[in-house]
Amino acid sequence: MSHYTRRQLLRHAGLGATLLSVGAGRQTLAASSGKKLGVALVGLGYYSRDLLAPALQLTEHCELKGIVTGSPDKIPLWQQKYGIKDANIYNYDNMHTIANNPDIDVVYIVVPTGLHKKYAVIAANTGKHVWCEKPMALTAEECQSIIDACRKNKVKLSVGYRMQHEPNTQTVMQYARTQPYGAIRSVNAQAAYAGNGAAADYWRMQKHMGGGALYDMGVYAINGARYATGLEPIAVTAKRLFDHPKFTEVDNTTHLTLEFPHDIVAECMTSVVLPGNQMRVECEKGWYQLQPLSEYSGVQGSTSDGKKLDKFLANQQAKQMDDDALSIINDSPILVPGEEAMRDIAIVQAAIKSSDKGKRITL
Repeated sequence: MSHYTRRQLLRHAGLGATLLSVGAGRQTLAASSGKKLGVALVGLGYYSRDLLAPALQLTEHCELKGIVTGSPDKIPLWQQKYGIKDANIYNYDNMHTIANNPDIDVVYIVVPTGLHKKYAVIAANTGKHVWCEKPMALTAEECQSIIDACRKNKVKLSVGYRMQHEPNTQTVMQYARTQPYGAIRSVNAQAAYAGNGAAADYWRMQKHMGGGALYDMGVYAINGARYATGLEPIAVTAKRLFDHPKFTEVDNTTHLTLEFPHDIVAECMTSVVLPGNQMRVECEKGWYQLQPLSEYSGVQGSTSDGKKLDKFLANQQAKQMDDDALSIINDSPILVPGEEAMRDIAIVQAAIKSSDKGKRITL
């Protein structure tokens, strides 16, 4: 297994106890070690191909070293583009043998949601650290299984909530703590995109694979309401819609009302057929908003007194992976651990129950 503690990395860099005693910062430690974590991507679909793999070329503290795929025809292109060794190429049946590969430190799960639990647990059992795309899994119970497997194998687990690594979003999270516009009154969060569905055999159209608007996009709105208030909801009322002709098995749109302590209410909407990508927080003495809320780039915001939330970030995925790599290198807390992601899935499950039963569900 390949686990890196602060002390081990300092020894590796030849810095000894002296540098450790002066409390070197996270960036200093990582830079001094000269160690980049090797990442293996599990699943080579759009998100890995077009976003994660290119982002890994921009990271300072990790690098693409391996792939796991069930599509042999994809392998030559990935090898040609990224120089991946034959020994670092796996399929879903033999990925457990990553345990014996010192090139790989992290296994990143990028398969459909319905398969996250299966392959995240396999990854944890290799003794490698686990990064898992969101939504974390289909149920809170599946999330807990992933958490337990990582804990048992003494590896770190991070879930790919890239927005929590984005600087303007982090400003909104800070506002929840400092309340510069007074007490928070309400939140309106929309995470949606206009579309026309897909073929019935596409995984995002299948219930057992985690398809539908609530799983696909809903966690952006739910997590946004949670970090915008800094609180956990106490009840949810939801209505899932199946009013698009292609959507019979999964929802195309879902409306949620989340009730928080202190009489704060969040109205959330998520859809894969209607547009919507923003969050507005109404407070006692003003408001602030992010628009867009969850784009891959260009997230920005404004406030009622004219402030611009416009810090620039070149690549969200690179920032997310570098942050998570530093947490491993320096044995420091993960920004978005499994427990955080599991809370969203518990709310998703309660929303489904609320919609099915037509009533408010307490959390």
